Amino acid sequence: MKKNKWFALAGVTSAVLAFTTACGGGAEQGGENAEGNAEKLSGNVVVDGSSTVYPIVEAAAEAYAGEQPDVKVSVGLSGTGGGFEKFTKGETDFSNASRPIKDEEKQAAEQNGIEFEELQIAFDGLSILVNKDNDWVDYLTVDELKKIFTSGAVNGDDKVKWSDIRPEWPNEEIKLFSPGHDSGTFDYFDEVILDGQPLNKTAQLSEDDNVLVQGIAGDKNALGYFGFAYYVENKDKLRAVPIDNGNGPVEPTHETIQSGEYAPLSRPLFTYVNTKALKEKAQVYDFAKFLLENGAEFAEEVGYVALPQEKYEEQLKKIEGLK
Repeated sequence: MKKNKWFALAGVTSAVLAFTTACGGGAEQGGENAEGNAEKLSGNVVVDGSSTVYPIVEAAAEAYAGEQPDVKVSVGLSGTGGGFEKFTKGETDFSNASRPIKDEEKQAAEQNGIEFEELQIAFDGLSILVNKDNDWVDYLTVDELKKIFTSGAVNGDDKVKWSDIRPEWPNEEIKLFSPGHDSGTFDYFDEVILDGQPLNKTAQLSEDDNVLVQGIAGDKNALGYFGFAYYVENKDKLRAVPIDNGNGPVEPTHETIQSGEYAPLSRPLFTYVNTKALKEKAQVYDFAKFLLENGAEFAEEVGYVALPQEKYEEQLKKIEGLK
């Protein structure tokens, strides 16, 4: 499977039909039959949420097409916040998220009788990107990043020039690009960089990471951020900026993200599954199991960083216990 296929689909909701390798007993049981062959399942699996997590679950849904012919897996990308809004109303089976669920979202789920299980499926390094033609930014400190992206942090003005950050840099306004406020990526950036301060009002916002890629690639003075996989997919158009958190500049790579050295911008990625759906819908349980059993492959295939294998196995035991 080619990575760029998942990113080309990232602006739309995807419906994936799957076929099975063997048939067996009743679909309501799921798993394998007495002969060890996969049960034939049917029905729908509805997934929505983070555009950052989308490529992983979309890859899983596509691969699941080789397992179950009559299961329709739809994967949407309305953002982490938008996904949780649907999930807590019981409209979806899974909610992809690039941040942990918030207390108010937990309360909304509780009010609607929705119980859920959190599943971690990969690591991400939120990447800071500049245009390929930018030959002056060698690295940024966390404080410089905060200064650039925080509203009014430079002389009370949101129009920040490169020379406002370092005098030797060009006297040109920085064109900022950021995920929208419904994005878990924005929430994470807000927490670890902005520290709850308002975002620079000049920043162009989009829930679609591909729009951010195009914006940064189209302006020499652009600066933006999004998930590591979208950077990997667009290395020919963009350059990642090493970030100095006090121990010297560190570039996002598979190794620095998994080790946590790329701080404070390394983070886990999640999908949340409706516990009732997991117990009552064989296809939901089977897809969750398939996602975790092959999670490392899907994460690496689309450019993210896999968890240690024992983490996937631990979570498999957890959902098996719920089933």
